[in-house]
Amino acid sequence: MFTPMIGMPQGAEWLIILAIVILVFGAAKLPELARGTGQALRIFKSETKGLRDEDDEKGAKGEKTEKPAELTASEQERISELERREAEIKAERERLSGN
Repeated sequence: MFTPMIGMPQGAEWLIILAIVILVFGAAKLPELARGTGQALRIFKSETKGLRDEDDEKGAKGEKTEKPAELTASEQERISELERREAEIKAERERLSGN
């Protein structure tokens, strides 16, 4: 059987990960990054909850479900910004791992 050599980070490993994140993004960018991520998650959760509620209501009435509403320009801009940051993180991770 294969036993994984890497497990979940423990105590000091989290501190090392935090230090690397601070070095990569800088201490000034971390609150902005966390705020943006939290905002995107809130939007995602509210949209999925709304879709589930809408599906439940329409399913009970026997109606067809319709396409979800379009995102606003600010939501689309925020999503593209998060996707750009995700690509930067992935590139930095690859650079640090030597691949």
